[in-house]
Amino acid sequence: MSNKQESTQSEEFEREPVPASKLKTWKSFLGMYAGEHAAGTEFVIGPLFLTTGVSAFDLIIGLLLGNFMAVLSWRFLTAEIAVKNRLTLYYQLEKICGKRLVTWYNLANGLLFCFLAGAMITVSATAVGIPFDMKMPKLTDTMPNSITWVIIVLAIGALISIIAAKGYDTVSKAANWLSPFLVLAFLACGIVALGQLEVSSFSDFWAIWGEGSDPFPGQIKYTFWHVFLWSWFCNAAMHIGMSDLSVFRYAKSASSGWTTAAGMYVGHYMAWIAAALLYAVYLKSPEAMTFLANNQAPTVAPGPLAYNAIGIFGILAVVIAGWTTANPTIYRAGLAFQAIMPKASTFWVTICAGLVATIAGLFPAFAMKLLDFVALYGFVLAPVGAIIVFDQFFADRFGIISNYSEKAGSNFNMAFLMAWLVSFGLFYFISVSQGVFLSFLTLPAWLSCGILYILLSRFWQKKLAIT
Repeated sequence: MSNKQESTQSEEFEREPVPASKLKTWKSFLGMYAGEHAAGTEFVIGPLFLTTGVSAFDLIIGLLLGNFMAVLSWRFLTAEIAVKNRLTLYYQLEKICGKRLVTWYNLANGLLFCFLAGAMITVSATAVGIPFDMKMPKLTDTMPNSITWVIIVLAIGALISIIAAKGYDTVSKAANWLSPFLVLAFLACGIVALGQLEVSSFSDFWAIWGEGSDPFPGQIKYTFWHVFLWSWFCNAAMHIGMSDLSVFRYAKSASSGWTTAAGMYVGHYMAWIAAALLYAVYLKSPEAMTFLANNQAPTVAPGPLAYNAIGIFGILAVVIAGWTTANPTIYRAGLAFQAIMPKASTFWVTICAGLVATIAGLFPAFAMKLLDFVALYGFVLAPVGAIIVFDQFFADRFGIISNYSEKAGSNFNMAFLMAWLVSFGLFYFISVSQGVFLSFLTLPAWLSCGILYILLSRFWQKKLAIT
């Protein structure tokens, strides 16, 4: 998730275009995306793919193509609009929908950030708990499973929250320095796991997934389309949802959007597959076989998986990966909440965000259901980006006013609200009532929201006689 760069840079030029003297070359974005997408989430996502019974072709080719579509989305949508206007997401939204609706967006964004950070606190806890012989959460666990778990999660959450509130600049620099270590840790874990699985040829590697299997208890069966669409839209909030406008507004040209390929193919390809290999080793253990023999879901605990592969370095990698994801995520949640309460102290608002994240971290369900949560995260926020895209590219063609709220002096754009509510409500209802995988509906909801915004804007702007 690309949060660190946004959080360090969005403090400057928040309500004006980035000047030419501050623009950066593609090299500045290459390392950022490579590091930030090889993070704590990867230690969970890779194993979770195995629990869905996915086949080798569906996983390897689905990830290859889905991540490519994500790169294209960043390059030809996010980066194009970012270098055209050079504004933050929040200021761009304010111009279109008005301050009141941006407040609600910030609330939703902040809460979702907190839940994601909570999942990363859970990830770190599975590593810290190893020396204490802590009982690890199972795939189907939703509640805290021991007092040791509670104490460790609370301690990690408190530490991360304080760091996020007081020392973000220092920590973000340290996190950037640690990113190469995490990439190497994932690579080392994958190589060691291949040895433990006695893989000596590509056919042996392919056979790890083979033709797939039945999903574990509580999981749904993943096909090629599940993998393809999920990997495309797991970062939907960042690319088609336009959150990374705040990042790419610093790019000299839109071609810097291609650097996201480093994140997609180092983190969302190599790291996911490496983490899946770690879990494949665990599934051959007596403990996992006992769970499966009793038709129970085994544990999905990144700490022990990495420790089994590379020892103490595995524990460090999981702790660092969880921390480098949770810390900037809590920081961004704090900024989102502070936008709602501008007179509140940044320190205490961030501490409160950290408290919410820590409470979420107590419940393993946020990490164990990370595939579902990330799909929901993108589904909720992506349609907002559709309105920005359609406003930029189609406003003049269809005779509506671009940046309506700014030009009309309005704090509340009803067309914006109705377009999002109808699109979200309709497709979420379809998902829940018909059991449709949410990532299947992200693109239809996105397109629907953009089209509805254009149509509703024509109606309301004409009605209000705004010219």
